[in-house]
Amino acid sequence: MNKIDLSQPYTFSKFFELKIAANDLAQSFGYNFERTFLKLPEYSGELDRTEQTRERIEEVLPFVNLSNETARREILISPIIYDLIHYTKIEVRIEYLIRASEQLQGYVDYFLEAPHSVLVVEAKKEDLELGMTQLIAELIALDRWLDTDSNLLIGAVTTGKIWEFATLDRQTQL
Repeated sequence: MNKIDLSQPYTFSKFFELKIAANDLAQSFGYNFERTFLKLPEYSGELDRTEQTRERIEEVLPFVNLSNETARREILISPIIYDLIHYTKIEVRIEYLIRASEQLQGYVDYFLEAPHSVLVVEAKKEDLELGMTQLIAELIALDRWLDTDSNLLIGAVTTGKIWEFATLDRQTQL
């Protein structure tokens, strides 16, 4: 049974608000969803800045109220994105508009693109479960929108303290 009226327009954030389960959303668009442990690619270079990043974040935490998504993005997530840029030289777009269809459109918090890989990051104040639903919508939209030879799309939903990852295999739609 389709839980989404595909004749209606939706934004990514609307899927979060509707409190739809990630697997129901995926099935509505003809995709499959399963929870499993991921083995993500490892960086082979030296990670010489991670300790400094951790120390900077820990230094400011006592002085910052992290009660909203913007605060979490600025204080907890952005420093990690800076390090990703430093280590990988990947291009980053922030609050990036994707419009694959009327039902799959909206802004992704962070869109990171390299020649053969794509990563989207969705920041949330809390509720990673519904954040995953929004992330799945973003990955499905990217699958339909991107013209790239990358077979695997990677996404993350995070509160800044906890990170959950998802992948979408463009061939198997899983």
